[in-house]
Amino acid sequence: MDLYYKVTGTGKPVVLLHSGGADLREWMFFTPLLAKHYKVVVFDGRGAGKSPSPMEPANYVEDLLALLDHLEIDKAALVGHSMGGRIATDFTLTYPERVSELVLIAPALSGFRHSQEFEEWMQKINAAAPDIEKIVELSLNAPLYRIIMSSPHRDLMVQMFRHHLKKTGEWGTFESIWPEPPAIERLEEIKVKTLFVIGEEELSDNRRVAKCFRKVPNIHFNHIVSSDHMLTLTHPNDLYNHITCFLEK
Repeated sequence: MDLYYKVTGTGKPVVLLHSGGADLREWMFFTPLLAKHYKVVVFDGRGAGKSPSPMEPANYVEDLLALLDHLEIDKAALVGHSMGGRIATDFTLTYPERVSELVLIAPALSGFRHSQEFEEWMQKINAAAPDIEKIVELSLNAPLYRIIMSSPHRDLMVQMFRHHLKKTGEWGTFESIWPEPPAIERLEEIKVKTLFVIGEEELSDNRRVAKCFRKVPNIHFNHIVSSDHMLTLTHPNDLYNHITCFLEK
């Protein structure tokens, strides 16, 4: 196993998948709470944190399978945030027998078509390359980061994002491999119990993704007030309460 990971606690296995532009430090306040009652696995996705950079198109779903096999975990609850939510969703559709519960925190969704507003924002960010500081400014000044950037965890958020941008300079490719057909066309096939959590201040695109997930038969929706896209850092206790209540039902 070449991915960097940590395992804490004992009991039912729960695997946490971080967002894009971050690494396993995203879970540093949440993991100690969850590890009181569960076996918690956190890891740096390929190209993030201390894991190796992709030299060929990355397959994040197969990476997760390899990690579970390496840790001899037959079935686990998956908690995925943003890009991690996209991975968790596609993994659940591909390997449903390996997932006990699915928790999605403001997830991305394969096959989802972003708005023109989002595309224009991304174009501005990409046009700032290779100026890392300009990219950080354009990215983290967006409304969905307003709360995290005015919180005590601002520096951690900036550090993770800056580290990610520097690390992408090592990548051999930015291409990735995803299961087909895309998840947006198959959401009604998800049979495991699912929890969807979203912050109060979010992109309109992420709210549209939430509406897409209403196709999942056994899904429950929660939102956390006074939070934005990075509620994993700013509201770990609220998140812990929602998720443990869901897992223990």
